[in-house]
Amino acid sequence: MRSRFIRPLLLAIAMLFLSSASFAQIGVAITIAPPALPVYEQPVCPGDGYIWTPGYWAWGDDGYFWVPGTWVEAPEVGFFWTPGYWGWGGSSFVWYDGYWGPTVGFYGGINYGFGYFGHGFEGGRWDGGHFFYNRAVTNVNVTVIHNVYETKVDVRNDVHVSYNGHGGIDARPTTREEAAAHERHVGPVAAQTQHINAARGNPALRDSANHGRPPIAATARPGEFNNRSAENAGGRGNTAVHPKELPPAERAAPPNTGNAKLDQKYQQQQTKLAAQQDKERQNLQAQQEKEHQQLAKQKANDQRTQQVEQKHQQQTQQLVQKHAQQQQQLQQRQAPPAAHAAPAAKPK
Repeated sequence: MRSRFIRPLLLAIAMLFLSSASFAQIGVAITIAPPALPVYEQPVCPGDGYIWTPGYWAWGDDGYFWVPGTWVEAPEVGFFWTPGYWGWGGSSFVWYDGYWGPTVGFYGGINYGFGYFGHGFEGGRWDGGHFFYNRAVTNVNVTVIHNVYETKVDVRNDVHVSYNGHGGIDARPTTREEAAAHERHVGPVAAQTQHINAARGNPALRDSANHGRPPIAATARPGEFNNRSAENAGGRGNTAVHPKELPPAERAAPPNTGNAKLDQKYQQQQTKLAAQQDKERQNLQAQQEKEHQQLAKQKANDQRTQQVEQKHQQQTQQLVQKHAQQQQQLQQRQAPPAAHAAPAAKPK
């Protein structure tokens, strides 16, 4: 992540401006703000002990490039991931590397989603040497992973600013986050470093090529850029402007509980949801086509047309997110009762 190092004088200045709460080393420093965070779906957690590391915009020789979010095995029991972040250093944007440690530290107040909503981590907790997932905010298959719980979190999802300060997120570290920076912790593991290098070498992930809409926004495991889960998480759905450009909706596998009557009931629920979602796609497409016709009648200029297209893309992305959440909720309702963690202290 440190492809260029700023000169000693600039480094000294930047350190005066940036909070000591971010203990990670400082790498590149540039004057161009990073793009907004793209909207994407989180791939299903691949197994016990994996912790979500959100995607972010990194800087390379060709400018910003997207490092897809991915699930990573924690290097130690009890360790959490503190994401890196961009912060304004008085004269330039400076990157602070993420790190693993017993407490989630300051990450600029950035809303990375999936448990990282600006401060702390709501996606899970350690208990008895095992990681328990909050399935209210993380994508976990409860038929495979049983160490889960559910705690609702009220979070705004309309803020996608990717940097702190200078017109970005105005947040400062809490006392707890300041202390976390001085606890024992380690940097990205080897799999994460390889993941970053693979992203750097992928031309399609450069902002200059995708204009803030990376074709691969997230992966199930580090470096898995060519599999189906990567495409579904960020690929085609994230770049679609209109519902007709979305790939065919994926349907859940036929239920197989061993109870024929129950399977029939579950299948009816799945069919009903699929029909409802197809109808919503069609309605949104019809609405957007009507707005296109209005633009044509009004002979709208390029700026107005672009504004409408941006609105259409946001509507389509929101529909994709809504449908993914509905599918996940249905899967959770149809799953066997999940095991719950024993009462534990407040999540770190």
